[in-house]
Amino acid sequence: ENAGANAAEPLPPIAVEQPTVRMTIGVNKSPLAGREGKFLTSRMIRDRLFKELDRNVALQVAETASADRYEVSGRGQLHLTVLIETMRREGFELEVGPPSVIYMENEETGKVEEPWEAVEVRVPEEYMGGVVDILNQRKGELQDMGLEEGEGLSIVKYMVPTRGMLGLRSSLLTATRGTAIIDSVFDSYRPKIADIIQGRDKGSLLAFADGAATTFGIEGAQDRGRLMIKPQDDVYKGMIVGIHQRPGDLEVNVCKTKALTNMRSANKGISTGIVSPIDMSLDACVEYLAADEILEITPSLFRMAKNPDMAGKKNKGK
Repeated sequence: ENAGANAAEPLPPIAVEQPTVRMTIGVNKSPLAGREGKFLTSRMIRDRLFKELDRNVALQVAETASADRYEVSGRGQLHLTVLIETMRREGFELEVGPPSVIYMENEETGKVEEPWEAVEVRVPEEYMGGVVDILNQRKGELQDMGLEEGEGLSIVKYMVPTRGMLGLRSSLLTATRGTAIIDSVFDSYRPKIADIIQGRDKGSLLAFADGAATTFGIEGAQDRGRLMIKPQDDVYKGMIVGIHQRPGDLEVNVCKTKALTNMRSANKGISTGIVSPIDMSLDACVEYLAADEILEITPSLFRMAKNPDMAGKKNKGK
């Protein structure tokens, strides 16, 4: 009887979920800036970020105390890295800070809360011990564990704080030799865990000086850890050129050249050879970043470095 256009009941509106992770995106200020990108200035970056808000409804952009840096908040690390990758392909040069979790204060209890995610990992049974160990280190709470029928894979379900999710993917893929299938979705906000969640357990190898990396310099530096650069790559002081094999950072001189003297060397005929560098993707770089490091993004390269602003604060504090 009451059918018709006037009788149609509107559907309840879908609420846009609030962001859980934030990063800073700003102008590339490294010594090697401006060599490749088409869009370099803060005005161009600002216009592009605010234009993204028209179609990316879960994204939030805020201006910071610095005129050339913006705070971008999203629904997780992947949400933000997709935006950064899109801007990189468009020709932007950017300087990106490490991801951090957005905390909220519960109005009823007054306690600080942090986001938690439901994580589901499918993995061959022989790697299950390593997966459980990594998730426990990141303060995860086991929900369920079992075998998946047909596939022959073990399945484990955890609740993990979003702080623990930062850098988790690369750790799990390393521990399972690339066989893990990882799914995660935001679950809820819960009271913040007081404990510090274990981050990176190894330091970085830093370039000692500006210049181009040499074969001789890399041969000497590769004993200290795994390098991310190859000969003739441009480097600058404070740039991260590799992963140290121990905790703590170490400066290495990858630009060192062989002394051209007529003195004979005891190991003259011995050549060690260069180990192939680690190929770091955008996701891997963002996951690797520590609190005092930044990522420089150009249309063809990713370079990580120590944040010069934070280095200045550390020296003043000494």
